[in-house]
Amino acid sequence: MPTFQYAPEITRDFPQIVGGVIIAKGMTNPPTADALRQQYQAEQEAVKTRIGDTPLSEIESLNAWRRAFSAFGVSPTQYRSAAEALLRRLTKKGDIPSINTLVDIGNMISIRYALPVAIVDTRQIAGVVTVHYSDGTENYTELGNENVLHPEVGEVIFSDVNKMVIARRWCWRQSESSAANESTTDVFITIEGHHDKALTDVQAAVNDLLDLLKTYAGGTFQSAILTANHPVI
Repeated sequence: MPTFQYAPEITRDFPQIVGGVIIAKGMTNPPTADALRQQYQAEQEAVKTRIGDTPLSEIESLNAWRRAFSAFGVSPTQYRSAAEALLRRLTKKGDIPSINTLVDIGNMISIRYALPVAIVDTRQIAGVVTVHYSDGTENYTELGNENVLHPEVGEVIFSDVNKMVIARRWCWRQSESSAANESTTDVFITIEGHHDKALTDVQAAVNDLLDLLKTYAGGTFQSAILTANHPVI
């Protein structure tokens, strides 16, 4: 199982980053059970009620991600963090469709805390995964598209030792090769924040994720909270 780390230049430029990481093995990822689907639907209704007419840009955790995107040269309204994109879908269209057990669990916790959750299938990943600035030579394939793309120089990405990109623009979009599907058994999961309460919120989100994973996916788990002073699991 690969480890996960923040490069020194990331913790230098974003010293407030908090990353919750779960490494999971031996899970199953079946179609979403009725009990989980009901929880997911109830969470969506609760989140819509809580947000009401509040602009997403005024939610502290999302605003902090907007500032982070701007800091590495990406327009936060052209490219929205994964959490903001989910909440935008929820508030504009009224619901987020069920996909599978792992994706639904990740999305449920993402909208609960307004933080991006990435569930990364590790089968094609080589060695340590590092969050770092791209040099532009890394390789990325979009979901549903086999064409190989390259990130922009200076863009924050997740990539492995073979320069395979797992996520672009930090938490904008995962790659085709890393998406959780029905045959996924081993993953690492990240949930990250930059806002003042990130440490408290990320720890709570990790706890919620672990509870749901143990109930609906099974497996064994290792977790850690990463910061600028403790940047690797």
